[in-house]
Amino acid sequence: MAAKKVALHSLGCKVNQNEAAALLNIFRHHGYEVVDFDQVADVYLIHTCTVTHLGDRKSRQVIRRAVKKNPAATVVVSGCYAQVSPEEVLEIPGVDLVIGTQDRSRILELVERVEREKTPMNAVRDILHTRDFEELPLEHSGRVRAFLKIQEGCQQFCSYCIIPFARGPVRSRDPEKTLQEVRRLVEHGYKEIVLTGIHTGAYGQDLDDEVDLGWLVRQLSKIRGLKRLRISSLDPNEFTPEFIETITTTEIVCPHFHISLQSGDDDILDRMRRRYTTDEYRDLVSRLRARIPDLGLTTDVMVGFPGETGEQHRNSLKFVEEIGFSGLHVFKYSPRAGTKAATYRNQVAPEVKEQRSKEMIALGEKMAQSFARKFLGKSMEVLVEQRDGNGLWEGHTGNYLKVKFASEQELRGELVQVNLKELAKDSLLGQLQGCAVVSR
Repeated sequence: MAAKKVALHSLGCKVNQNEAAALLNIFRHHGYEVVDFDQVADVYLIHTCTVTHLGDRKSRQVIRRAVKKNPAATVVVSGCYAQVSPEEVLEIPGVDLVIGTQDRSRILELVERVEREKTPMNAVRDILHTRDFEELPLEHSGRVRAFLKIQEGCQQFCSYCIIPFARGPVRSRDPEKTLQEVRRLVEHGYKEIVLTGIHTGAYGQDLDDEVDLGWLVRQLSKIRGLKRLRISSLDPNEFTPEFIETITTTEIVCPHFHISLQSGDDDILDRMRRRYTTDEYRDLVSRLRARIPDLGLTTDVMVGFPGETGEQHRNSLKFVEEIGFSGLHVFKYSPRAGTKAATYRNQVAPEVKEQRSKEMIALGEKMAQSFARKFLGKSMEVLVEQRDGNGLWEGHTGNYLKVKFASEQELRGELVQVNLKELAKDSLLGQLQGCAVVSR
């Protein structure tokens, strides 16, 4: 008898991608064949996002695409959109199972149940009072960089954000299980681990007093064979003096941080319910750069928050340019039902948000090029990840510059020294020490 086939489509953030890979492994371990989402499958799994209305709309489009591809398939919808709007998802013709952001370890059991009973099921439970971190261990797939989820949930309740309602309160992965998983990953050849979470900086808030993100970093630094440790998005107020000391003196910590900004205007930050000011942000960046001269610094910026004036947008542009980020993730504000900001007056018109987004994106591209240009003529360590469409090896430096170079050697997963020679649109072109100069 032929194996059943499962296909997955994941939307949204790195955490979603991490979870989606773990869910696929559950099916794979039970004999399913994993196929491309555009192929005919017995089960379609759509792991959804709800950060913006666009995420909701894309999720619905993907669901309908799966139903159309094979009307007889079992269609499973999980993730944030499923968690906050399960009834809305279940109303889409062809959806069989809605599972949300918990109980994912039971996904196969629930799939078999809906297939047996032939009745659509809403398996979403209240998440606002859950206290357990759900273990979804990754299978070691041979990649060079592993994204390790160490934390779930958020309790900040920023005025624009639906995520606390989709992910629930802060839950941290058990410290010893986390260390064991990293040891396994290193044994399987991973040289870089990226610590991820919904609110990564909150790691340990629900654990013993001595356990926090800084403690975890110090423990991970003792694992032999781990060459790089990267930390995903953090908030400015999480950089305590102790944490700064840890991340700037621990050799394996990459000199790149993604520190969320959202706006460069203090009035907007206050109405967003962010817990810092632009002065505090500026001071933090100054302290980090004093200790890490080649620091790569990326951030999130939102445009078009309710009531944002032209002057406040210009303040944000000015502040972002002053800081000089190496990369920006730009978002247009999207009202989410149930959040405070959705009730604010003076919602910004879509065309104004679009224009402000274009301006901020253009500034981000200019700053990224300016940052990369500083490293021309230097030799930097690159973790080689894959070949691009032109056959060039590509990878990233510690401060997250993308580098491409030519070599006939098999270098995937290796740390190599590359002389940076030329600035291309989205990367630096270089020469592997002792090899020919790369061409475009």
